[in-house]
Amino acid sequence: MLLQAAMLLEENTQYLSDIDSRFGDGDHGITMGKIAKLIQERVPQWGEDSIKDFLDSLGMAIMEVKGGSAGPLYGTMIGGLGVNLDDDAGQVDEAGLKTMFAGCLSEMEDITTAKVGDKTMMDALIPAVQAAQQTQGDCKAILEAAAQAAQEGAKASEQFVSKFGRARSYKEQTIGTPDAGAVSTALFFRGLAQGI
Repeated sequence: MLLQAAMLLEENTQYLSDIDSRFGDGDHGITMGKIAKLIQERVPQWGEDSIKDFLDSLGMAIMEVKGGSAGPLYGTMIGGLGVNLDDDAGQVDEAGLKTMFAGCLSEMEDITTAKVGDKTMMDALIPAVQAAQQTQGDCKAILEAAAQAAQEGAKASEQFVSKFGRARSYKEQTIGTPDAGAVSTALFFRGLAQGI
């Protein structure tokens, strides 16, 4: 699942940078490419670590990725996926998956006040987690619902005014362009769903 997410991010690095270049630094795709490569390096090396420990370690490594706020934000989000799991969890069921998403959102809310409508990655993350919590069914159904909600959230971000980062100085000019972080978050969730 993580490898598929990394592949989707890697395939869309140019698109992400194109979006980001309109009102940001234009490097979001480059940074997401670095994060994708790190995931691709770390997953095959996953040994005896529990899911929680592996995600924590991966999150810490991603936080060190240079390139604006994406490293710390994605490190928090991915590390947060494991924060509420049992220390020795070797596999995850439907309840565990919902726990992972809830932990991920909780960790993000500890470091940002951004909500839906602020034109950030939270426009995709919050609906994805809410959809996961509300979905009855197997892990694939939960992941599909989360991916769909994240995609819709990223699309909706086109109509919002940026309230964070460099883009906020452009105010209403940002309407019509999706948030690059919301798009990359939607790609991450789509990859998880495709990779199961």
